Amino acid sequence: MQGSANLNIMIKAARKAGRSLVKDFREVENLQVSAKGPGDFVSKADLSAEKILKDELRGARPTYGWLGEETGEEKGEDPTRRWIVDPLDGTTNFLHGMPHWAVSVALEHKGEVVAGVVFDPAKDEMFYAEKGQGAWLNDSRRLRVSGRRRLEEAVFATGVPFGAKKTLPAMMRDLSRLMPVTAGLRRWGAASLDLAYVAAGRFDGYWERELQPWDVAAGLLIVREAGGLVEAVREGDTVFDSGSILCANEALFPMLAGTLRAP
Repeated sequence: MQGSANLNIMIKAARKAGRSLVKDFREVENLQVSAKGPGDFVSKADLSAEKILKDELRGARPTYGWLGEETGEEKGEDPTRRWIVDPLDGTTNFLHGMPHWAVSVALEHKGEVVAGVVFDPAKDEMFYAEKGQGAWLNDSRRLRVSGRRRLEEAVFATGVPFGAKKTLPAMMRDLSRLMPVTAGLRRWGAASLDLAYVAAGRFDGYWERELQPWDVAAGLLIVREAGGLVEAVREGDTVFDSGSILCANEALFPMLAGTLRAP
C-alpha cells in the first residue's frame, strides 16, 4: 500500500525503535541471572525506545500533541492532532525473554484514530492501517478478519488480570461463560498484537478491560480497516473512556458481545 507521508513517518519511527529494542532484548537472558536483576534495564529500554519515537515523530511533525506511556501527555500547537505511543507493549514478555512484544504508534485527528502501526520486531511483522485505506501486513499483504461464523470454531484472545486488578471477578465470569462454548482462549500478553492478530484472522476476536489508550489506539483502527467491529465491553461506552475493548468479525461479534454483556 502506498501510504501517506504521516504513515511513512510512523513506520520509519517504529522500525528505528524496534531495532533499539531488539538489541536490548538480546541482553535480557543474561540479565535474568544478574544480581541487579532486569527490571531497571527494561525500564531503560522502554524509555530509550520512546525517546527514539518522540524524536522521530515530533521532529517530523513538531506541532502535533503527544501521549506516551512513559512520558505522558504534552499539548501541541495543533490541538486537533496527537501521537499516541506505546514504545514497548508486552513488557513482561520482553523481561522474560519471550519474543512477543511490539511497538505501537497511532495518529489521532479530532478525537479519532486515523492511522495506526503495530510493529513486532522479533518476527519482523509490520501491521498498519489508515482510515479508509484498509489494513496491511508488511509491504503487500492486505488483512481481513476471519470468516468463521460459529463460537465453537472460534479462538479468542484476552488479557487476564494480574496482581490486585479490580476486574478479576469479571474476567473469571467471562472465562466461565466462553470456555465451554469456544474452540479456545489465548492470553499472550500484548494487547496491540492481539488486535493485529484479529485483523490478520489469526484470532477470531479479542476482549480486555483496564487498558490505556496507547495499548489499543493503533490496533483498533487496524481491526476496523480489516473489516472487524470494535466497541467497549459495556455497550454505550467508548473504548478510551472505559479502558476496555471488544472486537470480532461481523458474524461473531453479536455472539461474543452478548455472552460477555449478559447479566
